[in-house]
Amino acid sequence: MKVGVIGTGSMGENHVRTYTSLSRYCQLVGIYDSDKNRGREIADKYQVNLFDSITELLQAVDIVSIAVPTEYHYEIGLACIQHKVHMLMEKPIASNGNQAKMLIKKANEAGVKIQVGHIELYNPLINIIKNILVDEEVIAIDIHRMNPYDSRVLKVDVVHDLMIHDMYILRELLNDEITDFYAIGKTIDETSKHAVVIAKFTNGIIAQLTASFKSIEKIRTIRIFTEKSLIKGNILDRKIEIIKLPKYYIKQRDGHLPQRIIETIEIPSNEPLKMQLMDFIDCVKNDTTPKVTGEDGVKALTICNKISSFISNSSRKKED
Repeated sequence: MKVGVIGTGSMGENHVRTYTSLSRYCQLVGIYDSDKNRGREIADKYQVNLFDSITELLQAVDIVSIAVPTEYHYEIGLACIQHKVHMLMEKPIASNGNQAKMLIKKANEAGVKIQVGHIELYNPLINIIKNILVDEEVIAIDIHRMNPYDSRVLKVDVVHDLMIHDMYILRELLNDEITDFYAIGKTIDETSKHAVVIAKFTNGIIAQLTASFKSIEKIRTIRIFTEKSLIKGNILDRKIEIIKLPKYYIKQRDGHLPQRIIETIEIPSNEPLKMQLMDFIDCVKNDTTPKVTGEDGVKALTICNKISSFISNSSRKKED
């Protein structure tokens, strides 16, 4: 299977590096970047061919990873469809729902597969938590995803860049849809840089999500409150803690609860991006449905657009 990468920024370079490690699985034919200096830097670093145009690259590959700014997803996606090239599109799938739906329609007509790059769904920690929840009655979920500030996010909305991951995680864990939400955020440089959302699902579960570009440290945590336990996941430390009370206990007279039972699960190190790329290659080879379809991408984009609009409208009302 011949593969290529369009866009060689931070995430694009990760795709290039990972494809080179899969030489027995696929052939990395080359890369393209509108920034020729950056493209040449990555081409030299990984010893891959730098194409002069997107068209030339698409004529030489079966699959392409698209890791360019969101405003170019639609245009490049259409070019992939024209050349019958299957695409793994980094999230979000497009700038708006209409573009996303048009891409999906044209891709289906052309027999081209689109997978949206939601890497967290390939994280074993998420899959283990999903299995734990089979025997649990979930009450609420609290997710924090925070990054220190980086100049690359000057004009990037934290909801579409960070919180969108957790929207996917919630759908994976709960298999349910949001019915109502409230959002508040801090707007800087005309985009949300810190956002908090409280959402309610059809089954009554409450979720609180916090995403930020203004944190001193990088944070990736999940807390799940159930009728029987507290489940804490740390994506960065690759660790899950399950905290429970004894099956039969009597509250002490002073109100204190008995000694808690704590189970710790250490998650083995793996490379979610490698698993994602291999899965998509297999999907194309075997003509199966992608794990994260274009339609899944539309659902995540739609709710994130609503959240961003809610925050933006609230900020304008305060200014007025």
